[in-house]
Amino acid sequence: MNLRLYLDTADTAAWDRWLPVGIFHGVTSNPLLLEKAKVPCTIASLTKLAAQAFELGAQEVQLQTWGETQDTLVSTGKALAAIDQRVVVKVPITQLGTEAAATLIADGIRVTLTAVYEVPQILIAAALGASYAAPYLGRINDAGGNGRESLARMQQALDGVQSSTRILAASIRDVDDLAYLATQGLNTFTFAPRIAEALFGSEQTAAATVTFEKAAGAMGTAGAS
Repeated sequence: MNLRLYLDTADTAAWDRWLPVGIFHGVTSNPLLLEKAKVPCTIASLTKLAAQAFELGAQEVQLQTWGETQDTLVSTGKALAAIDQRVVVKVPITQLGTEAAATLIADGIRVTLTAVYEVPQILIAAALGASYAAPYLGRINDAGGNGRESLARMQQALDGVQSSTRILAASIRDVDDLAYLATQGLNTFTFAPRIAEALFGSEQTAAATVTFEKAAGAMGTAGAS
């Protein structure tokens, strides 16, 4: 399937609720989300966390490496990748992170370059052959930019160089951003449970469903008689 949706949280209660719906390709996380969910940022803890996601049907789990040196970023990234072949390792798109990502990719590990803010940064991910690049739409807006326009231009740049890197649109704060970005050629999104809630929050759909059920009940009663 071309479209991939991810649940952006380390809260397993949210996974229990949303992964069985069937629309999510997987889950994404980072140290900030782990801290929010009170999940220790350790290989042992993330091994258990990933296992829970896979048990709930996730096809992919994205876990972020950490460390202040290239060697540490690489060794931690390799340990995360060793958890399961369905794990994708997230690496910040700094010079240090890119060097670490290059080593991981050379070892056959799938990588997401994360914390993308500027349009030209997308070419780093394309040149490296990263599986994903994760720009922060909401945070680009916070910094005074136009998140929608920036992500659309990133997609145009990838298309222009015929790169297979997927833009993993992150920091989505409005459900309408999903539809707009899809019209611009983006097909990979990660978002919080509240955005998932909004996807199913149409009052008109809820009202129509009540009407359908009333009609079904009436016809069932008529048929019984």
